[in-house]
Amino acid sequence: MIKKDQIIEILETCFDPEIPIDLWNLGLIYNIEIKEKVINILMTLTTPGCTMAEAIAQDIKDKLSSLETINNVNVEITFDPIWEPSMMTDYAREKLGFKLKEKEDDENWE
Repeated sequence: MIKKDQIIEILETCFDPEIPIDLWNLGLIYNIEIKEKVINILMTLTTPGCTMAEAIAQDIKDKLSSLETINNVNVEITFDPIWEPSMMTDYAREKLGFKLKEKEDDENWE
């Protein structure tokens, strides 16, 4: 039986075509449900008007379905809650320049 960590590893190879970060680290994957040989993915997109929804979902299905232990993959797209940058991992925020540098302790503004 496939484990959630294996699915996440595959999701880290699926990218939003417009952002050079994988779907998992972008925080677009809301839920992974494993029922024997069926995988259900609940995800969102960075914007409701994204025209790549079907292509992204198909990429997930193709990559997960290539595993012998999986018979079916369902991908459902939702916008509840709406995605926001705070849902990204630290890795993604840093790669996209969202992570702020911490102030040095010895800074003196007097």
